[in-house]
Amino acid sequence: MPGKIRTAQTVSLDIPAAEQPGLHNRWHPDVPTIGSIEPGETVKIECVDWTGGQIGNNDSAEDVRTVDLTKIHYLTGPFEIKGAEPGDLLVVNITDVQPFEDSPWGFTGIFDRKNGGGFLDEHYPKAAKAIWDFDGIYCTSRHIPGVRFAGLIHPGILGCAPSHEVLAEWNRREADLISACVHSHPNKVVAQPPLAVNAHAGQATGDLKAKIAREGARTIPGRPEHGGNVDINNISRGSTTYLPVHVPGAKFSVGDLHFSQGDGEISFCGAIEIAGTITIKFDLIKNGVQSRAIKSPVFRPGDVAPNFGPGRYLTFEGFSVDENGKQHFLDATVAYRQACLRAIEYLKQFGYSGEQIYLLLSCAPIKGSIAGIVDVPNVCTTLGIPMDIFDFDISVEAVPTKRDLGSCPISSV
Repeated sequence: MPGKIRTAQTVSLDIPAAEQPGLHNRWHPDVPTIGSIEPGETVKIECVDWTGGQIGNNDSAEDVRTVDLTKIHYLTGPFEIKGAEPGDLLVVNITDVQPFEDSPWGFTGIFDRKNGGGFLDEHYPKAAKAIWDFDGIYCTSRHIPGVRFAGLIHPGILGCAPSHEVLAEWNRREADLISACVHSHPNKVVAQPPLAVNAHAGQATGDLKAKIAREGARTIPGRPEHGGNVDINNISRGSTTYLPVHVPGAKFSVGDLHFSQGDGEISFCGAIEIAGTITIKFDLIKNGVQSRAIKSPVFRPGDVAPNFGPGRYLTFEGFSVDENGKQHFLDATVAYRQACLRAIEYLKQFGYSGEQIYLLLSCAPIKGSIAGIVDVPNVCTTLGIPMDIFDFDISVEAVPTKRDLGSCPISSV
């Protein structure tokens, strides 16, 4: 009989995340490991939510408005994978993800335009929030009534530590981007350079802690060398991800657990964010970076997926012509934004506010894709909404009826 699965690291929801030595919020090769895992071993790893507990289960969006983004993301790790060496591939097979039993809820947020913003921040500049309650695999929200769906539960972030050389390359190219965009994007945060404020280096102390805080890369973007914050909802139960190893022991970390998320996570805090436990089986492919020609992470989805038939999605098209009628050249960002805005305007007819739909499109199992990217000047993108998550008919054939669907909390400022 197989033995009990070991918990490699626990966390507390009562102790500030910055005081927990098993967590860290910067990528750096010198963050001390918190434990070891054998290749072939399956372990449970506990995670706080990505903000470290800054968002409460309440009916106010003020905590979303004032969330401190210098602290994110809090990850559990890093773990030494015994025998891992630079050039290997770390095999990460996710066998389960669950919210904590005594914390069966999650949150979705629209961040204030002045504090993180989101994909549609020019249209929805104020912070807003929805709380979701879980019933097994299903979720509902008092702030977005009329919908119920099963979550495709997954981690937003998993990755191995960068080497000193890889870290230096990240910081160089992102600094170059910031410099290059000073005039072309004067009012945009195009990248987040290292920031010592609120950096948490796990068990590091003294000069090492200061060094990690000074040099460590922010966890906000995913990066091609190691994955990181990719927010891919198909990296769920049963999936297998292959991560390049850059340092001895791999130094693997994981966090930012999601109960559900739509393609694109458009409101920035767009998944249903949770604290919980992820169960992972680890293996190694020695010299896999070279022998398999894999320099960036790849993955195989698991067997768990939303069970909506192909004909049960209402799909909106978007093109690279913005809402002001300006033509853009093969701009997929503009095109996907248009698909989102068209979906929001459509669902407003049934009684939802724009903020409610924006939150829903962020966390429900919508399907986003690039349908065409070669037909100059317009990219065509699509956004498919599963019609069966609603308890009323949203098909085009249905005559839209305004319902009393309440409201979600929106910040006062």
